[in-house]
Amino acid sequence: MGILSRMSTIFKSKMNKILDQVENPQETLEYSYNRQLEMLQNVKRNLADVVASKKRLELQAVKLKDSQKKLEEQARQALQLGREDLATTALERKAAIQQQLDGLEEQIKGLEAEQAKLAAVEAKLQAKVEAFRTKKEIIKAQYSAAQAQVKIGEAATGLSEELADVSLAIQRAEEKTEQMRARAAAIDELVNSGVLEDALQTADPLERELKQASAASQVQAELERLKKEVGKA
Repeated sequence: MGILSRMSTIFKSKMNKILDQVENPQETLEYSYNRQLEMLQNVKRNLADVVASKKRLELQAVKLKDSQKKLEEQARQALQLGREDLATTALERKAAIQQQLDGLEEQIKGLEAEQAKLAAVEAKLQAKVEAFRTKKEIIKAQYSAAQAQVKIGEAATGLSEELADVSLAIQRAEEKTEQMRARAAAIDELVNSGVLEDALQTADPLERELKQASAASQVQAELERLKKEVGKA
């Protein structure tokens, strides 16, 4: 059992030495930086999608408001012609449109809140990515300088390969620690941002009936108002 344990330790030591020689800390830093850029682009795309959805709802709301104005004018004309039935129909349609508008306004408010949240996340992540980029370039420059110093030192003093590997391993460990801290901080910001809430939830039947009853009452009130305006009351 002791022999197997020693063989396992020797094998792991050899493998670690091979990996240390193959791994390039500068490439690792670049890979980490590119991953952070990808996360930032994902946040930007999500923010753009939310803004586009909000704009579509706002345009729809404008069209509905224009339809309401047209229906009220039609109701007024119908009363002037003595067609109270047509006026009632026009006002009922106007009330139905108002219910749609109310729903759109709620959805737009939800998207505005989500937009603000994503914009804050984007700003924080952008700052972290820029800070990591600066740190990355500094570390790369230090690493290149250290490489040059090691080569000069080895040539001048004949340092053994083992000592060079130890120095490089320590430096690589420090670089990877800084890299992982930056990545963890960026991921924390994304986790804390939350997820898109469903802004298009359907109301329950009771709420829908109450809205319809309120709309019917509003139609009758507007009908009486228009009758008075055209002298038919």
